[in-house]
Amino acid sequence: EVNIEVSLAAKTAVKSAIGDQSSSHVLIISAKAGGCSGYLYDMVIVERPNEEGFQEIDVDGVTILIHDNDSSLLNGLKLDYKDSLMGGGFHMENPNADRACGCGQSFG
Repeated sequence: EVNIEVSLAAKTAVKSAIGDQSSSHVLIISAKAGGCSGYLYDMVIVERPNEEGFQEIDVDGVTILIHDNDSSLLNGLKLDYKDSLMGGGFHMENPNADRACGCGQSFG
């Protein structure tokens, strides 16, 4: 089972991005091979998939899905959102990462 922590700022940003489609759309967070440290974080808002194999996390009425294949890589993830003129956006802190690159989007 995967557990993630979502800050208030990240909850607000996700809810804003999904808008009035929260009943039909979900946020999928995954780890894809690549980047300078081994894996890249990927976040996408899509229509709820019909397939099995996802852990489902409810965040104030918005559904976040993490595929079972990524559970061990993303368990304990802390998702935050920083609003700034220089480098704003989602920020992830991953306790499973042995290393991370300077951009914060890649881990290993």
